[in-house]
Amino acid sequence: MLRDPTLWLCLLCALVLNPSTAHAERVRDLGAYQGVRSNQLTGYGIVVGLAGTGDDNLEYLTQAMKGVSGRMGLQLPPGVAPGLKNAAAVMITADLPAFAKPGQRLDVTVSTIGKAKSLRGGTLILTPLQGADGQIYAMAQGNLAISGLGVSAKDGSQLTVNVPTVGRIADGASVERAVATGFESADVIRYNLFNADFLTATRVRDAVNRFMPGIATIEDGVTLALTLPKDTNTRASMMAAIEMIEVTPAETAARVIVNSRTGTVVINSAVRLSPAAISQGKLTVRVDENPTISQPAPFSKGQTAVQQNSDISTKEEGGHIVMLKPGASLSKIVDALNLLGVTASDLVAILEALKQAGALKAEMVVI
Repeated sequence: MLRDPTLWLCLLCALVLNPSTAHAERVRDLGAYQGVRSNQLTGYGIVVGLAGTGDDNLEYLTQAMKGVSGRMGLQLPPGVAPGLKNAAAVMITADLPAFAKPGQRLDVTVSTIGKAKSLRGGTLILTPLQGADGQIYAMAQGNLAISGLGVSAKDGSQLTVNVPTVGRIADGASVERAVATGFESADVIRYNLFNADFLTATRVRDAVNRFMPGIATIEDGVTLALTLPKDTNTRASMMAAIEMIEVTPAETAARVIVNSRTGTVVINSAVRLSPAAISQGKLTVRVDENPTISQPAPFSKGQTAVQQNSDISTKEEGGHIVMLKPGASLSKIVDALNLLGVTASDLVAILEALKQAGALKAEMVVI
């Protein structure tokens, strides 16, 4: 195995300058290294300085404000509930990038969790942000930028632009603790595909081993194990070179996606049909009611009566039959369905019928 960083950098340049092959994708677009990912952080805090658009006397906000004032050395007397229209309880969220180090800054999003009407003009009080393990990884504080606007009048009319109850603080959090990724110490670096596919994993392994013989092995349909040197400079250069290798991924499985709420149907290019004939028609029955009023003769002591007069007509549209040859591709399927003039709901019914008939060789996914 070559261990000279200069050679790996030369290889990286060669991969970047190498022209792309047809339908090839870079390894970095097919997956990611295990552990090299962002981590979600959350926190519960208080926004102050609002112009009467806060949460008022909500119990959890009162408790939080007593805790904040207690840290500042101010103890509120028992039974005192401060008016808090100028404060709001909020949830803070942020993403901690891979390799983030203490002192670096993060953007944070602040959202109300109570009855606050707007966070415009507010300031977030110093709030710890925790990870899924309960440890504190960042501290957030700062003035909010709000893109929304809410206005209300005394007669009850309201005007809201965007969402005034959510704001952001650019560089509003400071990283206090780094997350270990295993990049510096792990004997094996694992690369995970975004989508499980044994053929794609095999092609990635073979492509990596062509440039760096013997370093890549397959663990399962998603994961490849890469045996890399412990030296961080060499390891980083090799990982960068691997990301730029181009691989032709396996064709996706035949799949038809149906959105039952919007009527959207998506058919991927892998869908094929066995020989089938499709007939689609639409029968319209129309009933027109034309009642007439029957008046009695003068001085006959009769009563006015309504005489029903109904007209029934039928109209049948379509009725065409389309024959699909074996292995019909996506373009042929679309042409045939367009010839029938089917709607979205009709298309779903036709695809389900083809699936039940065994002519559609694809997975039907209804979302």
